[in-house]
This record gives sequence, C-alpha cells and structure tokens, in this order.
Amino acid sequence: MSGKLSPEDVLFLQRLLKGAGFYGGALDGLWGPKTDAAVQAFEARERELRQVHGELDARSEANLQLLHPKAQEAARVFLGKVRSAAIDARIISGTRTYAEQNELFRQGRFGNPGPIVTNARGGQSNHNFGIAWDIGIFQKGKYLGDSPLYKKAAEVGLVDGLEWGGNWTSLKDWPHYQLATGLSISDVREKFEKGQPLV
Repeated sequence: MSGKLSPEDVLFLQRLLKGAGFYGGALDGLWGPKTDAAVQAFEARERELRQVHGELDARSEANLQLLHPKAQEAARVFLGKVRSAAIDARIISGTRTYAEQNELFRQGRFGNPGPIVTNARGGQSNHNFGIAWDIGIFQKGKYLGDSPLYKKAAEVGLVDGLEWGGNWTSLKDWPHYQLATGLSISDVREKFEKGQPLV
C-alpha cells in the first residue's frame, strides 16, 4: 500500500489515523513502522465492523474503507435500516483527499465537462475528513439520480449522531450523510490537520 502513495497521500492518511486514535507518530508524510501498524489496526477494526453488521455490496465496501470507524459503523447501521425497508441503497462516495475534492469541484466549471456537483473545494467538505458519505439508490440495478426514495431512506435510516444533507436549508444534498460534530467546517479542518479527534 505505501508504495502507491505520495507523501501528500501518506500525510492525509496519518491525519485520519491519528484523529481516529490509531496513530501516535509524527504527521510527516513518511511511511514507517508506526504508520504501517496504524493501518493494520485500522483495517482490523474495519473487519470487526463488517463481521458485526454484515457484508455489503462491493461498491459500498470500497467506499467505506477510508471512513472514520465511527462513520463506518453509522453508515452500516443506516444502510441496514434502509435495506430492511426494501430500498436498494449503496454508498457511492466516501472519503476524498483535498486533491480529489478539488478535481470534483472543477467538474462543470472552467470549461470542464459534466454538471456541477459540489460547491466545496478541497478542505471544505466533510468528505475530506472521513466523516461523510453519499448514497445512490438503485432499482433493478439502475441508478436513480432523482427519486422520492432518497427522502424515504432518510426517514427510515437516520440514526442518532447523523446529519442528513436533505435537512439543510441553503443547498439540499439528498444523498449526503455525515457524522454530527457540532463544529464549523474550518474547525473540523483545523482539528483534522492536527490529527485531533473530530467525534
């Protein structure tokens, strides 16, 4: 895993691991024994949560991998409730690095193709801190970009400690869920970058 990551990627991972309580080393962007041990402990916790709450579809599992463990657990509980209501929901987006967020921000802007899908630049989205995810709803294997089932999913699946983008007043984001921190996005970013707990 470390051979595929740039120093910026390693630093991002160290911040995530430190804030989640798995890493006690320096935030230096260097892959060493402490980072390696923290990743192993993080992955072990992910496996435990999968055993407790059950295996999901491959896409959801892939998007859960870099969420904070508390977000992983909340997402699994949420998705279990939604699927029990016969709604085929899957997690289609999870944690994004600042660079990935900036790339998404450029979509539909500056002459780039596609629709505008976010107003958040890198470091301005809770996706950048491992505490947010988006769902997609499917019927007979077909993705539904717009459906009243997004509201229904929130009605049946919302659990304590979660915020739903459909409840926002300025820009409703029906597929979006995040852990409630009680902090502004700038405070969340500051804590994340220092490796401090967010939740």
